[in-house]
Amino acid sequence: MEKTEVIRNILEKNEGVLRLAPNWVPRDFCVPGKRLKLNPDDIYALGKDRGGIDERWFASTTKADNANAPDDEGLSYIYFETDDSVEQILLKEAIELLGDEILGKDIMSRYGGWKMFSKFFDNQNPLPHHVHLQDKHAKNVNSSGKPEGYYFPPQLNFTEGDFPYTFFGLKPGTTKEDVKECIRKFDEGDNGILELSQAYKLKPGTGWSVPAGLLHAPGSLLTYEPQSASDVFSMFQSVVQGQTVSKELLLKDIPEDKYKDLDYIVDVLDWEQNVDPNLAENHFMEGIPVKSKKDMEAEGYFEKWIVYGSNEFCAKELTVYPNEEVIIKDKAAYGAILVQGHGTIQSLKVETPNMINYGDLTKDEIFVAHYAAKEGLRIKNDSKNENLVMLKHFGPGHPTSPKN
Repeated sequence: MEKTEVIRNILEKNEGVLRLAPNWVPRDFCVPGKRLKLNPDDIYALGKDRGGIDERWFASTTKADNANAPDDEGLSYIYFETDDSVEQILLKEAIELLGDEILGKDIMSRYGGWKMFSKFFDNQNPLPHHVHLQDKHAKNVNSSGKPEGYYFPPQLNFTEGDFPYTFFGLKPGTTKEDVKECIRKFDEGDNGILELSQAYKLKPGTGWSVPAGLLHAPGSLLTYEPQSASDVFSMFQSVVQGQTVSKELLLKDIPEDKYKDLDYIVDVLDWEQNVDPNLAENHFMEGIPVKSKKDMEAEGYFEKWIVYGSNEFCAKELTVYPNEEVIIKDKAAYGAILVQGHGTIQSLKVETPNMINYGDLTKDEIFVAHYAAKEGLRIKNDSKNENLVMLKHFGPGHPTSPKN
């Protein structure tokens, strides 16, 4: 049977819903926080030279830009059962074949595909102060810019890690020459970039918007991170809690002929955003109910926007109360990950695992085709006591997402 027909059959059988397999990504410059529910024995399943697994990617058609990675690292797979086996097809391939049916003709004509992904990143320590490139610089390395958003799910932040604070931007009054001096000192030990920044305490159940060009050193809460479909970055910090950062990571997405051009490297920063005296006011995000809380609770659920303010992506948190069945409508296709509870979505059983072995398939992640989202997803919480909670990530151009 042709793949196109196979995918259509899955969509028909599952009433517009695709199951996705766990998609693990290591980082060799991080210390895993061990809150991803991955079996602790499997943290280094890909070998210590690749680094520990500290990320799980969702609804991804974007390859992870890691050294020595296999060609499909970072790419999500649809999985489905046949009479005698379990088969897998790349979500990327499914959208290339049937994008009009999965995402809708309008999205395909405007954007050409699924242009975002989300992930959990989970680190024991803070990450280096770094920046994701804006489009104008990313295009110089054949990529695209990468804005992102943060949300800290309470269910997965039972421990805060070593440093639950994130540095954002630069102190007002910082000069470009100050930053250049830090770059000059990159190989001399701690280059002092954090002395030019300021940190903010992270709070579970809230989030931050992080536009491309804004320096940030993410703290040690497990973070749900919707973002544009890109993996470009430049590390501006040389030592993090005694761990050195290779200068290769500063120059990772800098054109080779610009390696010594400090003006170019500093120019990847959106300067006005970085020295904004109202940075926290402009980027901190609290949940926004999608409609009247009283009306939603009367219907057996509560839903709020948790990531917003970008035209490139947005996200919601949906809570279905115990023993309730609801119909939830959305304006566009989306990916989703369960963080609490169990039940059914359309005809599919879903459940939040307690522990996942590397290579195991789970029933906690789905992708919802546009027509199923618009008609309304039937969601049943099978527990008499516990909420069913899922995080839903949407691509660009969502018509009802809050813009600020």
